[in-house]
Amino acid sequence: MALTGAQIIARALKQHGVTVVFGIVGIPVVDVAEAIQAEGIRFIAFRNEQSCSYAASAWGYLHQQPGVCLVVSGPGVVHALAGVVNSQVNTWPLVLIGGSSETRLEGAGAFQECLQVEMCRPYAKFSARPQAIELIPAVLQTAFRHATAGRPGAAYIDLPADYIQGSVAADLVPAVRPAGPAYAQADPAGIARAVELLRGAQSPLIIVGKGAAYARAEGAVRALVDKYQAPFLPTPMGKGVVADSHARNASSARSSALRDADVVLLLGARVNWILHFGRRFNAQAKIIQVDVHPEEIGTNVHVDVALQGHLPLVVEQLTAALPGAFAAAPEATAYVRGLREQAQANAAKQALKYREDAQPMTYHRAFFEIKQRLPADVVLVSEGANTMDIARTVFDFESPRRRLDCATFANMGVGMGFAVAAQLTYPKARVVAVVGDSAFGFSAMEIETAVRARLPLVVVVINNNGIYFGLDSEEYGVLEAQGRLPSTALLPDIRYELVAEACGARGVLVRTPRELAAATEQALAHDGVTLINCLIRPGGYQKLDFAWMSK
Repeated sequence: MALTGAQIIARALKQHGVTVVFGIVGIPVVDVAEAIQAEGIRFIAFRNEQSCSYAASAWGYLHQQPGVCLVVSGPGVVHALAGVVNSQVNTWPLVLIGGSSETRLEGAGAFQECLQVEMCRPYAKFSARPQAIELIPAVLQTAFRHATAGRPGAAYIDLPADYIQGSVAADLVPAVRPAGPAYAQADPAGIARAVELLRGAQSPLIIVGKGAAYARAEGAVRALVDKYQAPFLPTPMGKGVVADSHARNASSARSSALRDADVVLLLGARVNWILHFGRRFNAQAKIIQVDVHPEEIGTNVHVDVALQGHLPLVVEQLTAALPGAFAAAPEATAYVRGLREQAQANAAKQALKYREDAQPMTYHRAFFEIKQRLPADVVLVSEGANTMDIARTVFDFESPRRRLDCATFANMGVGMGFAVAAQLTYPKARVVAVVGDSAFGFSAMEIETAVRARLPLVVVVINNNGIYFGLDSEEYGVLEAQGRLPSTALLPDIRYELVAEACGARGVLVRTPRELAAATEQALAHDGVTLINCLIRPGGYQKLDFAWMSK
């Protein structure tokens, strides 16, 4: 019996437990997609390689197993490189499989010929082409191991057309033996030093990063917070590892918590632009950093205790070694009391923004209307500049991995791919994507993907007519006539809901809080795709300030 290369790759994927593959087919990978489907693996066909690679990237984060993406040669791999880089920067496991031109035509100007292995190598942990058809399973196994072991990341496998369509005897193809990642605890001596610092802290702070969410560390981190009783600060995608409703959540007093903490415990959180490179930390604070990747520890800040290991295991070590709370009566300490008062004052200011009745609506009023109607187990995809940044302060989460945003790489266009992956991951939950109008433009045609795949997404496009800030119709017309139309401007009041209707989804245009409230309720009750085009205040022409990215 002979097996084609397409059949070999499909069987190897199934042996690795793959249940879904994202991609776009064409020459020469159509045969691979059909072989994948013949193995009972679901193939989700997208409209753009960037979007399907982003879906695979999110799948890796949500499942702790590589998301798999299949694309055509040349331009297909070039476009999918966006998801490869996104996975590598965010440290999520992904395996990209790209078709390529026939080996005998390499260097001859073959159809879509491209140096794909070399192109992907700088942005992946592993990038290779099998040396023979029968070696495809071995290369796939290596790619999966690299993608998941240690610090997760991306891998690329190159499949020439003659490998896909060629065949070998089945007995020459070795069986795949998937191996799970090895997990390690931290050095006990380091644990002892960390506990000494934590026991002596007067104002400790625990920072929970998305690494804690990926590592499934929620049980261990919650036990640590409950025992030690220190305030904690989640990064945007660390939200829900400990419930946002927990009394020690310091998110609403973020600046004060960073400024006043004398001991900072970093749990799977990188000290990058999201944490202001550590420049807002108390200059005298002692830093304890827990990370799976030793080279990450100490980036941008001096670390007093480095704890390398698998986050749940290391946190369990810390919790077991701590005698109890950081203070006899944590609630009574000036530190906790001050953070609570600051949080209450900030919450009161936020509440006023929720009640603004001016029309068009503000971001805060629109988000408040949506927030009140979301189910407790909602999965929220947040994308856009102002849309994502403001939403971070509005929506709360009780469980981990229920908030997806552009994360460390901060790339636009991830929204629809992430939403598709999330709905497949949580088939019984509602997935709501709240995206800016400019961000939605990157992947708008994936509405058709969701309709075709029968995924009941709710997509809310926050339409302010521009990138960061937009113009109303009158201001747009004046500036256009003067030749001064800003580069950030989009056409006013684009009818995105009509685009959705053309793709088979429900489309709703809303202008008022009452209309948005009704549309959200109806969308959540609907068993298909709904797009709500939410017109908000454009903001007008403003000079953009990017200084926050370096402070």
